[in-house]
Amino acid sequence: MKEKTIRIGTRDSELALWQAHTVQKKLNDLGYKTEIVAVKSQGDIILDKPLYELGITGIFTKTLDIAMINGEVDIAVHSMKDVPTALPIGIVQAAVLERANVLDILVHKGNLDFLNGTGMIATGSLRRQAQWLNKYPNHTVTDLRGNVNTRMQKLKDNNWNGAVFAAAGLERINLKPETFIDLDWMIPAPAQGAMVVVAMGNDNYTIDAVSQLNDIETEICTYIERQFLRTLEGGCTAPIGALAKYNQHDDTIEFHGCLLSLDGKQKFEIKKAVDISAWKKLGFHSAQEILENGGSDLMAEIKNQLKPKV
Repeated sequence: MKEKTIRIGTRDSELALWQAHTVQKKLNDLGYKTEIVAVKSQGDIILDKPLYELGITGIFTKTLDIAMINGEVDIAVHSMKDVPTALPIGIVQAAVLERANVLDILVHKGNLDFLNGTGMIATGSLRRQAQWLNKYPNHTVTDLRGNVNTRMQKLKDNNWNGAVFAAAGLERINLKPETFIDLDWMIPAPAQGAMVVVAMGNDNYTIDAVSQLNDIETEICTYIERQFLRTLEGGCTAPIGALAKYNQHDDTIEFHGCLLSLDGKQKFEIKKAVDISAWKKLGFHSAQEILENGGSDLMAEIKNQLKPKV
């Protein structure tokens, strides 16, 4: 029985729509009927405040969660790195699609001389800011908000030397310019480059349909990264990077995680490789190690610094 039309909820930015259409095509190819329902999220509307000041985890996902709980859409498609580690009650992860490029990239203006001196870099991410300042302490980092198109335009309009983007987002909508360099030294956000589809836990028809899109390797790696994030701090504001990779030659998972102070001066880093059988607790144990070696004091300091100013 494939009579039901699966309504796909998405933000209305170009990248979000690209992601929704990708899921739509995959479901259509399996014989399901679908339609796209676009909504504006609060994260898209409020562009004049840094994300952490808005004090909401899931600022980009909340609107779609509500639409799903109200029965206006059946599934929502997200960049997985935007999704809080704890989903709202009643909503479940139905599929993680095969991961794209995990790297951050620096989009610049054709001249990289500033890397050897002083420069100004734009990013709205505390993780990117902290890692940048850790490597380039003489640079200044300025806030940059908006969808990828808006951010690319702001980079053109300002006298910044460059801005940091996720490679996957620019690649998906063919916005990646020739003037970029891979930041392979920067540990990406947990689940960067992965798309996730969520559904209502009691909607068996939709879950059965969507689960056919799941990529098990991406699901496991993003689980480890998000477990690391959740164990460290729960929300999604502190400068935390995490990347898990499956190594098929010897059936191991390699994990690389970090926690930094906001100014990048303090850095806790962990690298581990475990047998694939031990993946379920890898993120947890890695985070615990950081917390026990000084990370918990740093987390308390960061939370204090990010408290909304009254």
